[in-house]
Amino acid sequence: MERHFDKSLDHLNRKIIEMGTVAETMIGRAVQALAERCMDMTDEVFALENRINHMQIELDEEALRLLATQQPVAADLRFLVAAMKINGELERIGDQAVNVCESTRILLQQPPLKPLVILPMMTETAQKMVRESLNAFVTRDTALAKTVIGEDDRVDNFKDQIFRELLTYMMSEPSTIPRAMSLVLISRNLERIGDQATNIAEEVIYMVEGKDVRHPDKTES
Repeated sequence: MERHFDKSLDHLNRKIIEMGTVAETMIGRAVQALAERCMDMTDEVFALENRINHMQIELDEEALRLLATQQPVAADLRFLVAAMKINGELERIGDQAVNVCESTRILLQQPPLKPLVILPMMTETAQKMVRESLNAFVTRDTALAKTVIGEDDRVDNFKDQIFRELLTYMMSEPSTIPRAMSLVLISRNLERIGDQATNIAEEVIYMVEGKDVRHPDKTES
């Protein structure tokens, strides 16, 4: 029974990695669709949303079955709890990629407002955070998880920089406001992806160390 349980945990582990790969692909395709002005690429992202939604349901059902039938304790219990939470974060990352595509479809109906410079860099950082948070999960590497958490400030700074730049367009030429606001929304979607990757990294630390780092006590020296 123990050997079967270990195989089940390993299968769950692989499913999370597969789901993470889909989520990361969705992020890249969503922004690539905007950069290359390719409407068909948004269709790919919408198709992947169905896949990631089905994966979320399957993974949750499998984790709940293991919780009910195996009654795990200690590290195994923390793994299953973390797996279910990470599963939810990955599904939400997919949702953010879909939101990017929805804004992109609006933008592709109009001429480009400006060359995309910061947004691709922000996308690359967000993708890296997702990828490394999942690598930390697989390798149980809390140092890597903490690195991911530290990268969140960089994504936030990109978002602020994009907003300031677009604000100058909106103030100087009101006709640019709809396009600028769509780009602002995309930057917010990417910022949320950074937050979700951070949440995954925090779950890794809890899983490995049994330590909840979501709300650090600022009174501690």
